[in-house]
Amino acid sequence: MPSPTHTSLERRLGPLDAAAIIVANVIGGGILFTPPAVAAMVPHPVWFLSTWIAGGLLAFAGAMAYAELAALRPRAGGEYVYLREAYGPLAGFMTGWTSFVAGFTGAMAASAIFLIFLIDRFVPGAANSTPLFVIPLPYVPLTFSRHTLLAIVAIWLFAFVHIRGVGPGRVVMNVLATLKVTALLVFIALGFAIGVGSTANLQQASGSVGATNWLLALVPVMFTYSGWNAAAYMAEEIRDPGRNVPRALLMGTVAVIIIYALLNTLYLYAMPVGELAAVRGSVFDVIGERVLGARAGDVLAIVAMISVAAGLNAWTFAGPRVYYAMARDGVFVPAAAHVHPRFKTPHVSIVAQAAWASILILTGSLDTLANYVGFAITLFAGIAVAAVFVLRAREPNAPRPYKTLGYPIAPAIFVLASLAIVVNAVYRNPGPSALGLIVIGAGIPLYMWLTRRRR
Repeated sequence: MPSPTHTSLERRLGPLDAAAIIVANVIGGGILFTPPAVAAMVPHPVWFLSTWIAGGLLAFAGAMAYAELAALRPRAGGEYVYLREAYGPLAGFMTGWTSFVAGFTGAMAASAIFLIFLIDRFVPGAANSTPLFVIPLPYVPLTFSRHTLLAIVAIWLFAFVHIRGVGPGRVVMNVLATLKVTALLVFIALGFAIGVGSTANLQQASGSVGATNWLLALVPVMFTYSGWNAAAYMAEEIRDPGRNVPRALLMGTVAVIIIYALLNTLYLYAMPVGELAAVRGSVFDVIGERVLGARAGDVLAIVAMISVAAGLNAWTFAGPRVYYAMARDGVFVPAAAHVHPRFKTPHVSIVAQAAWASILILTGSLDTLANYVGFAITLFAGIAVAAVFVLRAREPNAPRPYKTLGYPIAPAIFVLASLAIVVNAVYRNPGPSALGLIVIGAGIPLYMWLTRRRR
């Protein structure tokens, strides 16, 4: 059994490694499913594309603010550290708790489920959801099927890789990220070069666009961009973080913005915005058939598998650093602060995250949780960026290897936009938002119990 005295992580990641984490973390299943929902709310091609550009610019402004925070506090945990330092330990705990309950784990569970759907194309029966047996727990029965069991195997396969060390995790990350970006760029290039489409679609609207709908559309857009801050979670393992974390955030975020802008333009090139809004399931498959023909399904399924696997790998990499940081501060299960003496990884946190993601898969509650706390991603990111102002006022003379680009205008726009998105989401969807606040607030009793145990 590893000794709990080993609590130090090693700085083994460079800027390209960290940028690969961002690309792999952001570009996942979201871009395959959210564009139709955005098109339904913003049925005008120009305004539709503007949501993706606006979301990208907001992500970039947020990334530059995180770069200053990460350089100022180069420790594992991302916004958990920034909220704790700026607003106190409870604020930090709430964002970490949300990440564990549904942020990272919900994304992992959903991706693992979808990955098996994709594998089913090549291995018929893999996604068979017929229950093999059920453990009838009250309210949340655990359903074991071939589909759920294989999804859990995928979760634990990546967990095993990352327990074995930062080196193996980095290799898998870089390979998957490179394959993902290459495949998407080839798909985009072929789509515009030989695909069946029309530039007239870029001017053909199917409805009017209101300000509240445009703002509401930014919720799924920002959810699809979520993960631009991934390098910040790894700051304690990045060499020369004052220099390399900002570089990674810059490179990774810009790469994602370019790919998203090109992909959504290709979607509109292939079909009018009204047809895009009517797509059910993966828009990637529909566009692929129009662009590359009816036999494109297998190729696109492989591209999607690479994309989803890269995201699953990235979340397995980044998430445990949050719980590790929380446990080190005494506000999470103490064992989560242990670092494996040989592999130098937060192995207990990795195991805890994989275990909870597995439970979400077995209970089938992952979609519900993701819907409830989806707006919280924007909420906590906005509060974290506001920490730039708080810490500059509180620590004006602290050494800052990097200062936010466009300060104070860019971070202020990010904070105000985040506030507007959250308020609009609460106003337009009060039920899910209220339930999300209940899920987030459920962490307060746990925080009180954990802090009492420390006394």
